[in-house]
Amino acid sequence: MKKQQPQISEDKILETSWELLGEEGIEKFSMRRLANRLGIQAPSLYWYFKSKQNLYQRLANHVSKVILEEFHSDGDWKEQLTGLAVTVRSVLSRYPCSTQLMMMTLPHEPDIIRFTNRMLLCVESTPLEQEQKMQVVTTLINYVFYFVLDDYQHKRNVSAILKDQGAIPGEELILLLDSMSETDAGLFRRMFTNGLFGLMGTDGAFEFGLKLILLGIEQVIKEQEK
Repeated sequence: MKKQQPQISEDKILETSWELLGEEGIEKFSMRRLANRLGIQAPSLYWYFKSKQNLYQRLANHVSKVILEEFHSDGDWKEQLTGLAVTVRSVLSRYPCSTQLMMMTLPHEPDIIRFTNRMLLCVESTPLEQEQKMQVVTTLINYVFYFVLDDYQHKRNVSAILKDQGAIPGEELILLLDSMSETDAGLFRRMFTNGLFGLMGTDGAFEFGLKLILLGIEQVIKEQEK
């Protein structure tokens, strides 16, 4: 009896892609691995997506669509940018490797274009020049991207160390810091021993960085209004 071909669809491919990205990361992701997970031959995927980059574009487009669906913020430009940053961070944190995908793709998909346009609308009411408005949203989104990516990579690093060594090498790091001079490692040593590096990736750290960006934008606006 001839083996029945598994039923697949674009939605099923995207869903399975997210699963695979969550398990193995974007470094190990391939069309062949995806096809194996779906139980099909790799060439069958190309009926739906002409390349891995094309698949990445669609995944990034999906993330952009979810951001647009969840972003509901009125008020002035600061309130809108704050709401946007919080929403983007929330959505990216739920989709594995989505930050890398957003950074690796071009705005050649409808929802990515809508997302970019919505970001620009947040600052359209400000007296900034058009190129400055673009710089504002680029700076903000790059901050969110880096924050989420840094937290994601830190957790992966910790997980890898735990897998290899069974524990985080805290004592080894303390010994290393104690062996270094005050000039070379004094501030780092005090921050580490006081637990300040544990604040990295937290809501408080995110909000503080966002505040710095918003205050900088506000200062530029005030200078232009003089």
